[in-house]
Amino acid sequence: MDRDSFYRVIFGRRDVRGQFTGAELDPKVLGRVLAAAHGAPSVGMSQPWDFVLVESEGIRRAFYEHVYKERATFESSLDEEARERFQRIKIEGILEASLGIVVTYDPQRGSPHVLGRHAIDDAGLYSVCLAIENLWLAATVEGIGVGWVSFYREDFLAHLIGLPADIRPIAWLCLGPVTHFEQIPDLERLNWQSRRPLRPHVFMDRFGEHAGVDHLAQLPGEDAETTE
Repeated sequence: MDRDSFYRVIFGRRDVRGQFTGAELDPKVLGRVLAAAHGAPSVGMSQPWDFVLVESEGIRRAFYEHVYKERATFESSLDEEARERFQRIKIEGILEASLGIVVTYDPQRGSPHVLGRHAIDDAGLYSVCLAIENLWLAATVEGIGVGWVSFYREDFLAHLIGLPADIRPIAWLCLGPVTHFEQIPDLERLNWQSRRPLRPHVFMDRFGEHAGVDHLAQLPGEDAETTE
């Protein structure tokens, strides 16, 4: 494996909103991306995910309208300064993307004895998130953009795509060819949130204890002068 290429993919991954071209998605590329997602680790090898591919314009339009109602709800909770910043942020690419993918979680998959879930039930949910990350990284390698939409109510989306009562929708992913990947993540570029440095979040033995981690080499993104 080319180590440098691997890390370029990690740090080059972006949550895409406004760069989708709408061009047709190569079925072979889609197959490889889904296979990467399905190859993710999962608690007890339960693989508790499914992937609903959404091409229907009607379904996408209904979801888009729901998302913008939720956007308005969130915006109304902000103070004036935050609202002004938020209004510059595009939160989705539902209609522009080539495809929508709803990734779901089936908590009954592998039941009643899922090895490793007896003490931490949410380990199944964590597994689905690993599948999403695999999908995202594979798409990045393929030059395909992914955007995770989170401005929705689970019950609305579940009803919209006909999910059984015991299956949760975890993510609506917008997927498709893009004009480019931004060098700086949107929320940082648009001054909503800044990326935190790693070192203050690394502890030794007990949470909050920084003593003992000084021997770490300079970490990516650190200014050498600040680590001496």
